Order: sequence, then C-alpha cells, then structure tokens
Amino acid sequence: MRASIAKSEAAYFAMVLLSLILLGSMTIREINSQGDQPSVKGNQFLNKPCDEIYVVREGETLHTISDKCGDPFIVERNPHIHDPDDVFPGLVIKIISFPKNRKLLR
Repeated sequence: MRASIAKSEAAYFAMVLLSLILLGSMTIREINSQGDQPSVKGNQFLNKPCDEIYVVREGETLHTISDKCGDPFIVERNPHIHDPDDVFPGLVIKIISFPKNRKLLR
C-alpha cells in the first residue's frame, strides 16, 4: 500500500516539475509596432551571460566557452582541469563572466 502511494506521489511530483519547466521555457510575446500581430522573440536568451556554474556541451572547447562567456581565466579557476585539451560534454566548470566592452586597467 505504501509503495503505491509513494509511486503516485512521485508521478504527481514529476508532472508538476515538468509543467513548471515547460511554463518557464515559454517565450514572451510582444505586440509589434503595428499592434495587430504578436511577435515571438525566440532568441531572447542568446545574449544572456553564462551562469557561474557551466556544464560543457558537445563540440565546445575552453576557448569557445571563454569567448562566449567572457572569462579568460577558466583554467586557473578550475583546478580539476589538468589538460585544457581534455574537455568533454558534461564537465562542470566555474565561470566568472566579464562584460565584453570592459577595458582592462593598466
């Protein structure tokens, strides 16, 4: 009896979690300048800075992640990376993003 209740609670929790994820990922609709047709911004998260905890995706290198996130010191901040060429999907790294237009002080 307890096992069936636990299974139904787990299924309910999974459905609620999935619903929240789907609702959070929906795009925002805005009215365009004519006011008659809504436009959908599908690329609204492309310019979002990288999170402090970053999970490497397939095809990425430390160089591409550094360019994307604006952090030139990835290797120094991640002592678990012994070889910069040995980066694989699923590797978790720490990122500190810097603004792209920031000038270095001398």
